[in-house]
Amino acid sequence: MRVLNKDSTDFLYQQVIDFIERQQKSGALRPGDKLPSLRKLSSQLEISVPTVKQAYIELERQGAISARPQSGYYLKAQNARTLMPRPAKWKSCQPAEVKSRNIIETVHEVLHSPDTVALGISNPILAHPPDKTLARLMRNVLSKVAEKAVSYGSVIGDGKLRMQLAFRYQDLGVEVSHDDIVITNGAQEALSIALQCVAQRGDVIAVESPCFFGLIELIESLGMKALEVYTCPEEGLSISGLEAMIQEHDIKACLFCSAINNPLGSMMPDYQREMLVELIEKYDLPLIEDDVYGDLYFGDARPKPAQLYSEKGLVMTCSSFSKTAAPGYRVGWIIPGKFEEQAKRIKRAQSCSSPMLQQWTLNEYLLSGDYDRHLAVLRKKLHYNCERMRALVAEHFPDDICISQPQGGSVLWIRCRSYVNTSLLFEPAIEQGVSFAPGEIFSPSGKYKNYMRISYGVQWSERIENAVKTLATLVKDYPAN
Repeated sequence: MRVLNKDSTDFLYQQVIDFIERQQKSGALRPGDKLPSLRKLSSQLEISVPTVKQAYIELERQGAISARPQSGYYLKAQNARTLMPRPAKWKSCQPAEVKSRNIIETVHEVLHSPDTVALGISNPILAHPPDKTLARLMRNVLSKVAEKAVSYGSVIGDGKLRMQLAFRYQDLGVEVSHDDIVITNGAQEALSIALQCVAQRGDVIAVESPCFFGLIELIESLGMKALEVYTCPEEGLSISGLEAMIQEHDIKACLFCSAINNPLGSMMPDYQREMLVELIEKYDLPLIEDDVYGDLYFGDARPKPAQLYSEKGLVMTCSSFSKTAAPGYRVGWIIPGKFEEQAKRIKRAQSCSSPMLQQWTLNEYLLSGDYDRHLAVLRKKLHYNCERMRALVAEHFPDDICISQPQGGSVLWIRCRSYVNTSLLFEPAIEQGVSFAPGEIFSPSGKYKNYMRISYGVQWSERIENAVKTLATLVKDYPAN
């Protein structure tokens, strides 16, 4: 049976479009799948390459597929209502403390339950674990370092690893040397050090809204308060909203995921990030940049660190390998800007040093080129999983839900009907073997009660699909009164 009918009055490129749509309906092509190359499909259908390209361009115009530079064309999720900006419905907040600690604790606890599909924790490397490569490199390192592996290291970390990190920032245009970097026990310690450099108990810290619950909890643990600033699902933090908050409240520092937001997956354009730095330096406010997702972008290029635009040294960049390579290694870092001496002093008092064996292993990982190859594959798998998860949610959840369209990272942010309280769905979901992150834990003031965050940083399987269907049923069955 011929796929195309060259005697038909229908244009050939339209027949190619129809063919792709049939492949999708039959399940041969699924959201996130890569389409055949222009040359391969032209050969398969016995038509010209320009005809196939015309079909792909039209499908891209319709929003059915997306082109990725030097990679090809990919099928996008269909029928997914995208979460749109809603600044008009944003209500101004007052500084607040985290109110949902019990739920946060449970979200973390179920991570280690073998009977629960943990969609509530963002662990991107599950989509493409580098464990075998890291294990091999660690064995090689152990054979060389002997007793040094169990000794204390430098307070600021291994010089070679810091040099590798400095090179990477220099490639992004940031003028930083290895002496400007302090290795920490994950990004959470880096953020803690940064906050202690610039604020004290009782001080107000501006955060994005929604904001990763770990940041809110950290702020509260230091005796500080969080103040929410409206954040767009597409372009990130509102600059005008932040300036209004600065003028209204006595803010001591800002703590933002200025590259890729968690949980929205939004990515602030570089020009807006430059405006952000200009604004905070205008008011002499420190900016703590949580950049753990910066390397997990889906677009053409990595977002520039805010550090690049700082002229006064008020930007502190915090990041780690936890989202890109090895969360269990607990290796992060801080570039403290003008607060370098305070950061080193706090690091020395807080934890003395960070594990050396993991640092040496990661240094070898970067040197070998394996890390960048791993990142390239990880980004593709996450993007693929993102489209599949959006399509799965759109298919099984109620029609009136809205789903974020992440530009990076590993999570979806889902808005349910207004009367749905996702915190009340949490326990029933656990009982049925699936976890998610209820929306209100992403707001110190208790917003987002009808939202949830689920992760697509997973090894895709039937078990994952069944877990999403279980959540969908719980949302559908939630009583309206």
